[in-house]
Amino acid sequence: MKKFAIIGAAGYVAPRHMKAVKETGNDLVAALDPNDSVGIIDSYFPKADFFTEFERFDRHVDKMRRGGGSRIDYVSICSPNYLHDAHIRFALRSGADAICEKPLVLNPWNIEGLKQMQSDTGSRVYNILQLRHHPPLIELRKKVQTAPTDKKYEIDLTYITSRGNWYFRSWKGYEEKSGGIATNIGIHFYDMLIWIFGKVQENWVHLLEKDKSAGYLELENARVRWFLSVDENTLPEKIKAKGQRTFRSITVDGDEIEFSGGFTDLHTLSYESIMTGKGFGLTEALPSIETVYTIRNSTIKREKGELHPFTKNNA
Repeated sequence: MKKFAIIGAAGYVAPRHMKAVKETGNDLVAALDPNDSVGIIDSYFPKADFFTEFERFDRHVDKMRRGGGSRIDYVSICSPNYLHDAHIRFALRSGADAICEKPLVLNPWNIEGLKQMQSDTGSRVYNILQLRHHPPLIELRKKVQTAPTDKKYEIDLTYITSRGNWYFRSWKGYEEKSGGIATNIGIHFYDMLIWIFGKVQENWVHLLEKDKSAGYLELENARVRWFLSVDENTLPEKIKAKGQRTFRSITVDGDEIEFSGGFTDLHTLSYESIMTGKGFGLTEALPSIETVYTIRNSTIKREKGELHPFTKNNA
C-alpha cells in the first residue's frame, strides 16, 4: 500500500483522484487546499490529515519523510494550472513521485526544468492523460496506425461547455493562471489527437477570445478543424432546445466518434498504469503543451487552414 498526499483537495477533479487512490488499494494520508469545503474526503479517506496552509502541509510531509518508513510515495496535484510546476517541484523535493492533472505546466520550457529535477531527485513526474486509456480511442489509434501512411483524415472537433459568470472571476478566467480556453478545456483533446494522428505540422488560429477559440491543426495523418467555447450562446439550437448546456463532438471523415461513456473509470486506469511504471511522463506531455502555447501566442490568420463551421457564425 502506497501513501498519497493530494494538493487541491477541494477542486473539481480531486474526487476522481481520491477514487483512483482507493480503487488501486492505496492510502491518502494528507491533503491540502486553502478552501476547507472538502467533505468529499470522508467518502474515501476520513482519517487523512487536512491542511489549509501550505507551510503546515509542507512541514507535515517533511516530518513524514524524516520519520523513517512513513514517507509520502506520491503527491497527486489538482491545483490551479499556474501552480502545477511549483507543486510538482515540491513533490520531487519531498522524495515523492508527482501525479499531475493537465496541463502539466503552462510553458514548454518548464518541462526542461522538471527533467533536470527528475534527474537530481530520482523521482518521477506523471501526467494524467486519461483519454489515452479510453477503449474506443485506442481502437481508432490502431486503425490509423494500420492505414496507408499518406492518408489524411478529416477531423472536426467541437467542445462547448457553458460556464456562468463565476468562471471569469475564478483563476480559470485569467490567461496567466489558466492558459486560456484552449489550454484549460482543450489540452486533453489536443493530446489525444496528436497521440492518434501524429505530430503537428501546421497550427493556425482563427478565433481567440476569452470565452471561445477556434483554429486549424495539420497533423501527420489528419486535418483538424477545432472550436472550443464556454459561451452558451454558441450552442447549437437543437442542444439549447433540449435544455442542455454542453455539446461535445468529434467526427472522423464525417463519422461521429462515440466516447462519452466510460469516463468515470479512466483516472483509475491511469493510476493502475502509473503503479506499474507505465504512466505518461514529461516527454508524452510536451507536444500538447507546445500546441496550446503556440495557440495562445498566435495572431489571427483566418486565411490559413480550414475554418470550423462554427467559426463562421461566431466571428
